[in-house]
Amino acid sequence: MTFDPESVRAFEHARWEKAADVYASTFAPATSQFIDALLDAVGIEEGTQLLDVACGPGLVAARAANLGALVAGLDFSAAMIRASRAAHPQIEFDHGDAEELPYPSASFSAVVSNFGLHHVPRPELALKEAFRVLRAGGRIAFTVWADASDNIAWKLLFHAIGRHGDRAASIAPPPGGGFGADRCAQVLQKAGFIDTRTVLERRQWCVADAATLVSALRAGTARMAAMIESQDPSIMPAVLADVDKHARRWRNNGALALPIAAVIASGQKP
Repeated sequence: MTFDPESVRAFEHARWEKAADVYASTFAPATSQFIDALLDAVGIEEGTQLLDVACGPGLVAARAANLGALVAGLDFSAAMIRASRAAHPQIEFDHGDAEELPYPSASFSAVVSNFGLHHVPRPELALKEAFRVLRAGGRIAFTVWADASDNIAWKLLFHAIGRHGDRAASIAPPPGGGFGADRCAQVLQKAGFIDTRTVLERRQWCVADAATLVSALRAGTARMAAMIESQDPSIMPAVLADVDKHARRWRNNGALALPIAAVIASGQKP
């Protein structure tokens, strides 16, 4: 199967439309732990005009607004925009595409995206658009997950499916972009940004048990959810038992405190 941006867009759109109502209670407890570090990377302060791309339910935008920023959020999922507007009615949220931002050039002093760019079919176009809407001297920052070896939460799932199912089975089309943590600075520089930086941030994601973990990954993600749903249902009890067995070393006070890690990449428009 070859890369087709429209197939990727349709897949991602369908997934996030489905996840919109449950994302905040399932996977957001993991992604939201990196919000403050993301905003620090653009030097947010009172009056910063900030755009949150792939804003989801508006958690980054809300935090930025609480810090005094003048915020706009954008997402291609109408369901996510409805959720963000309902939760944060004081903030402007727009339905639109990261590859073709509906804003004039030089509109913002900061652009951020928390785990959004790797869901865009052509993230290089999204970065060029971010460059366009930034003012000279403005900063961009985005997060991507670090390698699976640093993210025990899904390493446990990957290994369990590898032992009992088929990790290659997936209804997801081949992704676009193809950039991981090791290429963040490169893609920023290619888009025209200078003073590029990458920082590895580590956190813990606390979940009640293995079943809660797998349920959160199935309900609140796109490609991991597709991998889970592509498995033969008969193997899922073995997968859950495997995750539970290998997660015991991270049990603390009756819950699982699972290591997660992300790279925060940032740069400046000259």
